[in-house]
Amino acid sequence: MSECCSSIGCYDAHGKKQRCPVNGHAYSEVSARTIAHHIKEAWDWRPTAQRYFFCDDPFCEVGYFGDDGSTILKSQLRTTVGMHGASDEGLLCYCFGVTKRDFLGNPATRDFVVAQTQSGQCSCETSNPSGRCCLKDFPKPARE
Repeated sequence: MSECCSSIGCYDAHGKKQRCPVNGHAYSEVSARTIAHHIKEAWDWRPTAQRYFFCDDPFCEVGYFGDDGSTILKSQLRTTVGMHGASDEGLLCYCFGVTKRDFLGNPATRDFVVAQTQSGQCSCETSNPSGRCCLKDFPKPARE
């Protein structure tokens, strides 16, 4: 698997959580590099916080927030975030554009993503707004 999805260090970087200033829920840390890949007009963004966090609540207006109280609203992002659970058109895999509808129509899409990840072809750290591997976002198979 790629560095991102297989190394313990990747997950350790996201272990610290902080509460969103709008909805009050705790969220994982994300790198400024990840934000720069999703924010509109990244060339104008000046990070002010030491640490940033990703809010994936589809009903919250905040996309990212800093430990300094700064916020980046979803309307300021070029990527739709927090929709994978709320819509069939929401992306499950940002690296390869797999939507929930794609997966429900063809569960082998997950196998494709796993194979690409294992061969190092994913770019979760920057493509996924959460900065983490998307495989956990795929719905669990129904138990028989």
